[in-house]
Amino acid sequence: MRFPHNTRIFRGQLDAAPFVGVFFLLVIFLLLNSALVFAPGVPIRLPEGSNLPGLDRPSLTVAVDQSGNYYFNNQLCDEARLKERLQAAVEHNRQPLVLLLKMDKAASMDAFVRLSLLARSLGIREVFEAIQPPVVPVPARARP
Repeated sequence: MRFPHNTRIFRGQLDAAPFVGVFFLLVIFLLLNSALVFAPGVPIRLPEGSNLPGLDRPSLTVAVDQSGNYYFNNQLCDEARLKERLQAAVEHNRQPLVLLLKMDKAASMDAFVRLSLLARSLGIREVFEAIQPPVVPVPARARP
């Protein structure tokens, strides 16, 4: 069987429109999956520690960012409002509560002391600071 030999190598110019369309789609996908997308919440960097016990009783969690702002139930509170909400939580629960403080590394020790004294005045006897476990690289598995 014989095939015609009238085919020639293309020597014209390529159309740029399909390439530009694919490029813009790629840019859109990268922007949607990148860190430029807003992540809700307040970034709090906890200090690191290891071999620490956990809690076995009901707890209340208060977060303190690096500016010294207080967050209770993921809502920004000033000190007076925080006192009211903690008092209501203490009155609502019959068991003794534990106050868990999630303090940013850059938060001042003054905020920890103020919250500890506030908790004691409300009847919360134990105050703990949340600690993040250290990041340890996973060793590579040995191959047999």
